[in-house]
Amino acid sequence: MLSYLKLFVIILHTIFCSFIALVLSIVDRSFKSYFWLSRYFSKVILLVSGISIETSGLENINKNSVYVFVSNHSSQFDIPALQYVIPVPSSIVYKKELGQIPLFGWQMRLGPYIMIDRKNIEDALRSIEKAKRLMSVKRFSVLLFAEGTRSKTGEVQKFKRGAFYLASHVGFPIIPVSLSGTNKILPKGKFKIKKGTIHVHFDKPVSFENISLRKDELELMDKVRNIIIQNIKNEV
Repeated sequence: MLSYLKLFVIILHTIFCSFIALVLSIVDRSFKSYFWLSRYFSKVILLVSGISIETSGLENINKNSVYVFVSNHSSQFDIPALQYVIPVPSSIVYKKELGQIPLFGWQMRLGPYIMIDRKNIEDALRSIEKAKRLMSVKRFSVLLFAEGTRSKTGEVQKFKRGAFYLASHVGFPIIPVSLSGTNKILPKGKFKIKKGTIHVHFDKPVSFENISLRKDELELMDKVRNIIIQNIKNEV
């Protein structure tokens, strides 16, 4: 019963913050207020759910720099956890389907988030151009979940090349992010929220130059994936 009450509060909070975000996206095109709202939104979600967060590696993030954060993904709580602890203004790459949700999807489309249609190459290229402008002009970092979808088991799945295609074209350093604990709190396909602790580790930035071949992207992808897996093993 308590879990369903938490879910109800979270839904109401999401509707309220989505409305405020929609307004802020119109009046503040720097998106700085949107960023602070996203942190507030996430803080309340975590508080209501009885979830604490432990972070490490924050010293690897220069608050004056712009990054591509690449993380593993196994729960709906990955997003609020990262929105709350990433210390620099950040955007999220999201699936086109989410943009169709009334109010919630509208504010995402109007805000700094980057919508991508994996089936449409032209749309994907436009997303890359939007990411470049957002990062270069607005100084927003970008968060990517390289697996493309949540892992059912909590194990790190194979990475999708698309995330690294985008990363290689925007040209900013990648920070591998290792998340553990979220799968126990709310696994994929479940609705009962359990109390717990989420561990977030930020590794050192991975820089790269002159990536133009598919082979180079795949090598970068494997390197980042291995870093994330190793850090999760060290956390356990």
